[in-house]
Amino acid sequence: MPANRCPNPSCEYFNRALPNNAKVCPWCSTPVGNVVSPTPQPPSQPPPIQQQPSQPPVQYQRPPTDQPNYQAPQQAPIDYSTVYQPRVSYQPTPPVYTPPPQRAPALKLIHSTGREFHLIGEGGYIGRRSQSPGIAPPEIDLTGIPSEGIVSRRHARVDWDWSQNSYMIVDMSTNGIYLNNNPLTPGMQYRLLNGDLLRFGQDNLVNFTVYIV
Repeated sequence: MPANRCPNPSCEYFNRALPNNAKVCPWCSTPVGNVVSPTPQPPSQPPPIQQQPSQPPVQYQRPPTDQPNYQAPQQAPIDYSTVYQPRVSYQPTPPVYTPPPQRAPALKLIHSTGREFHLIGEGGYIGRRSQSPGIAPPEIDLTGIPSEGIVSRRHARVDWDWSQNSYMIVDMSTNGIYLNNNPLTPGMQYRLLNGDLLRFGQDNLVNFTVYIV
């Protein structure tokens, strides 16, 4: 007795021997018969497409032994006593006041002709420029005034005295100095005030007015 075979050419069991008691193909459910070769169908009538039974999706079941074996690395406990630093209270440093540098007031001698002579700095000599080379001129050079011959090369010395808060004059001349018509003792210091009258020599030929500004 010939074996039952699946007549569906698109079935995996096509033309394969099936059990004798099988009525339909276990794969495509097509009625089976004693088929050895497929029966050709007319070209105008293609064989019907049999839908394959849908198979439920296979769900993966993790075996009981398939458990993660990951362990977090063990960290040493942190000693916060060495990490924490107590806050130190900040005491702002008050700014230190630096007073501006002190400057002596300017000294100016005005000749009777109106010519002005300024002292550069806080001290220097009053006199005439020497004709000899290599000798520095005085800080207040009276060269060129009328009757300049009365004035010595180093006629007087003036300096600002911070303790007296005024300019001090010392007579170093040959012909003498008069301050407000009073003769000065050579080598002694005398205070100069704003508006004082200064005369060199006895003939009343070289006269100055003192201005301190």
